[in-house]
Amino acid sequence: MRRCRDSDSMQASRLRTFRRVATPASRLLVLRPLASPSRCTSGGSSSSFTDINEQSWVHRVLPTAAVPYAALGRWDRPIGTWLLLWPCLWSTSLAAPAGALPDVSLFALFGLGAFAMRGAGCTVNDLWDRDIDRQVERTRTRPLASGALGVPQAIGFLGAQCSVGLGVLLALPPYAVALSFLSVPLVGLYPLAKRVTNWPQAVLGLTFNWGALVGWAAVHGSCDWSVVLPLYAGGFWWTLLYDTIYAHQDKHDDAKIGIGSTALGLGDGADARRWLAAFGVACTASLGLAGAAAGLHPAFYVGIAGGAAHMGWQVATVDLGSREDCLRKFKSNNAMGLLVLAGIVAGKLLLDRVDEEGPEVRVKDLITDGDAGPAPESKAKSRVIWLLWPPPTA
Repeated sequence: MRRCRDSDSMQASRLRTFRRVATPASRLLVLRPLASPSRCTSGGSSSSFTDINEQSWVHRVLPTAAVPYAALGRWDRPIGTWLLLWPCLWSTSLAAPAGALPDVSLFALFGLGAFAMRGAGCTVNDLWDRDIDRQVERTRTRPLASGALGVPQAIGFLGAQCSVGLGVLLALPPYAVALSFLSVPLVGLYPLAKRVTNWPQAVLGLTFNWGALVGWAAVHGSCDWSVVLPLYAGGFWWTLLYDTIYAHQDKHDDAKIGIGSTALGLGDGADARRWLAAFGVACTASLGLAGAAAGLHPAFYVGIAGGAAHMGWQVATVDLGSREDCLRKFKSNNAMGLLVLAGIVAGKLLLDRVDEEGPEVRVKDLITDGDAGPAPESKAKSRVIWLLWPPPTA
C-alpha cells in the first residue's frame, strides 16, 4: 500500500491537468499544474488514460491563458482536422481538369476551414457532453469537464471559430455556400445521437464527409452527383471503420453511463472484425465507383488498392482491448487519406485531355482555318492515322 501511495506521489509531480484560476486582469480561466487522477493496481503501479497531450506545442508555445481554448479546439491533436479535410481534397482533385493538378488555393481554403470547423464541432460536442466527460477517464480533464473554461467562454470561442469558417465559406461559389449550410444540423445531431442509438458514428460519417460534396461544387459551381455521391459514401464507410476503432477506447465508461457507440453495438469479438472488414470493403467499392464515374486513369486504382490494404491491416491487427493500440490505428488513417488522394491526383494527371474530349477534337485540329478539309474518306483515314500515331503538340 505504501508503494502505491509513493507511486501516486511521484506521478503527481510529473502529470498535469486543468484547474480553474482567475487572473485579476482578465478574469480568464487558465491551466495550472495539478495531479492527474491515477489508479493503483495490486502490483503497486499506477496508470491513467487521458486525451490531453501535455507535451504538445500548445502547452509549450501558447500563452497560459490561451491553452484551455486551444485544448477545447483540439489544436494539439490535428488528426481530426486531417480526417475532416481529406474528403474535401479528394473531391477538389476529382473536379480538376484532365492532365492538371488540383487547385492549390482551394486546398489552402479547405485546410483553414477544416481547422476552424473541426474545432467548432469539438466545442459543440464538449458543450453537450461536459457532464458526461467528467465520468469518462479519457475526457475528464477536458476544459469544460474540468472547469478550466466556463460555458460563456466556450460559446464565445465557438462564435470566433464559426466566423473563421464563414469567412472561408464566403470565398466559395454560391452553390457551394448553400450546400455547406445544409450540413449545419448534422453538427449538432452527433452529440445527441450517442444518447439514443449505438450508431452515432453513422451521424459522424454523414457530417465529417460533407466536404466530398462541397469540394466539387467549389470547382464547378455545381455537383456531378454520379461522382460525388459515391465519393461521399466511401468517406462515410471509412468513418464508420476508423471511429468504431476509436470508440473502443471508451467502451467500458460508455457502458457504465449509458452512452451508445458502434464499439458497444458491434462488440469486440470476431463479429466486430467482420463488421469492420465490411466497412472497409464498402469504402473501397464506393471510392472505385467515384473514380470510374469521373473517368480516371487506371493509376487511380493503385492508390485505392493501397488504401484498401491499409484498412485491411487495421482490421487484422488492431487490439480492440488496448486503448493505446486503438488510438494508434485511428491516427494511422492519415495514411489512408493520403493514399486515396495520391491515386486521384495520379488518375487525373495521367489522363490526357483528349481522353475526356474524344479523338474528334484532335481530328478537327488537323483541319486548318480556310480549308474545306479532306473528303469524308480522308477524314476517316485521318482518324485512323491519329489513333495510331497522334500528331505532336505545339
